Amino acid sequence: MRSAKKTVLAVSLALALAAALIPMSPRAEAAYTPPYTTVRIGIYTYNSSGSPSEKTFTSSNLQSVPGCGYGYRLGYFDDNRDFVDIGASITDTDEITVTMDKNMVYNADSRRYVPLEEGSGGVVLGCFHLTAATGIMDFASASAMAAQYPDGFVRYENGSFTVLKGQYTSSADARDAASAEGLSVDSGTAYTVTVVETGTNRILFEFDCGTERSIGIMPIAPEGVKAQTYHRDCQYYGGFSFLRKTGDKLTTVNYVNVEDYVKGVVPWEMSASWPLEALKAQAITARTYLMANLTKHKTLGFDICNTAECQAYHGNSRANANSDMAVDQTAGQYLTYQGELCETYYTSSDGGATENSENVWTAAIPYLRGVVDPYEKDIESIPSQYHYTVSYTPSQLAQRLRDRGSNCSDIASIRMTFTDVGNVKSITFTDTRGRNFTFSKSDTRGVTGCRSQRFTVNGLGPVQSAGYCVNGQTVDSLSGLYAVGSGGVDVLPSGDLYVITGQGEIGKLGDGGVGVNDSVGPDASGKFVFSGTGWGHNVGMSQWGAYSMAKNYGMTCEEILRFYYTGTEVTSTGLIY
Repeated sequence: MRSAKKTVLAVSLALALAAALIPMSPRAEAAYTPPYTTVRIGIYTYNSSGSPSEKTFTSSNLQSVPGCGYGYRLGYFDDNRDFVDIGASITDTDEITVTMDKNMVYNADSRRYVPLEEGSGGVVLGCFHLTAATGIMDFASASAMAAQYPDGFVRYENGSFTVLKGQYTSSADARDAASAEGLSVDSGTAYTVTVVETGTNRILFEFDCGTERSIGIMPIAPEGVKAQTYHRDCQYYGGFSFLRKTGDKLTTVNYVNVEDYVKGVVPWEMSASWPLEALKAQAITARTYLMANLTKHKTLGFDICNTAECQAYHGNSRANANSDMAVDQTAGQYLTYQGELCETYYTSSDGGATENSENVWTAAIPYLRGVVDPYEKDIESIPSQYHYTVSYTPSQLAQRLRDRGSNCSDIASIRMTFTDVGNVKSITFTDTRGRNFTFSKSDTRGVTGCRSQRFTVNGLGPVQSAGYCVNGQTVDSLSGLYAVGSGGVDVLPSGDLYVITGQGEIGKLGDGGVGVNDSVGPDASGKFVFSGTGWGHNVGMSQWGAYSMAKNYGMTCEEILRFYYTGTEVTSTGLIY
């Protein structure tokens, strides 16, 4: 056990003052301008480069929200994300399904079309058709021609329209029919998609532009009403595109205005009933995260996904007046650091302290600095899983290590190191044969099954510092502090910082901070018990911390963001505040 000591910032470093004590006046600076006002969100995706996600599917339903839509325009989205109307529309039904042009059968229970070989007993959709006419240059003419047949429909193919009729599940049946009518057989390509009236085999339209373009569908709404559409029981603004980039299963992409997207994210990432300032902080972080990650899933045909890998987004189903107000009041606002857009990572709760990005992942990002969080103390009894405990026998713990490639025997003892704010930095397991196995940073969560990097094991925890003495006051963390030096006023730098102590000795700031305890073995019950607080990766804004800051302390969204993102500014309409 190392003894704790106070570190005193001497005059040679100059006076270090809390950021809140130094007034920061707005200064004119160019506002961040997003490259697009329409963003592409992958809501059901197929990953062609590896294993498909669990949400892959062979058909996708759209249904107009009553009063907010009555049909659909058909076309595609160009490289500028603008919808290109090809003159085709569907107005006689408000419930349609986009599916692959394959032999399909409708499953009434799941309301999906699945490949015929995978299902039976429902409405069958055949993929072999007869070609009645090709090379027609406008939809109206092609549609009029298709109407001559009871089972006629139109396909758009690279700038022109083809009239098709009939549907057959075998090429032999299609050839017989074609021979009898003097027509040719058409079976589409690996990129053809079919639009049908949901629950039927009535083909409304087909689209095939190979890998160059994918069908786009834009809902039609009454005058003065913003269109809303159901997709798998969630309501969405904007339009949709359906991709078969690899000639296989579909990917559904929601083309939506940035602010409408943020209105969808906020109530899925926070409760829409939370304090307005917390929701505003979430809106700014969500908007900033989106723009900072526009190319994350570019190869899959969209910007970001709708899962926890990016940000939770399932349309505007959970939105209310309170969450929408948070977005409207922060519209166009982004978080920046020295004029550059931030990576606004956030976590459910930090358990008492956030963490430096390099102590969780790899890169040291200057505004993602660990801060001791006093605000979560006021709400720790509210989240049902804020406090957690997991326990293992020595053999169970060894199996967890073996599952991660470590050839170990039963675990005999554990030793941990900690960061300056008290989160776990590394954990070393020693097995019964005396071999050591060390896991660091975010891997400490995975190997232990802990919900955060803030935990102890059998009472083994960090040695807490007595704090730092700044201008006669004791503070727990140096995050957000400023110093007056020969170069003026600036934030204290990250990394190694050397000071003169109260005893006149020169030492590295932090030497008297969080330390390392001795190793520990199983407890009296023969187990290793991990006890912790918080949930998430501990980097950036704590959502529950933001809740507490807004509700219990009346803090603004700007104050919340500055606390969690060191040295950042909210950029809006050309001013930084």
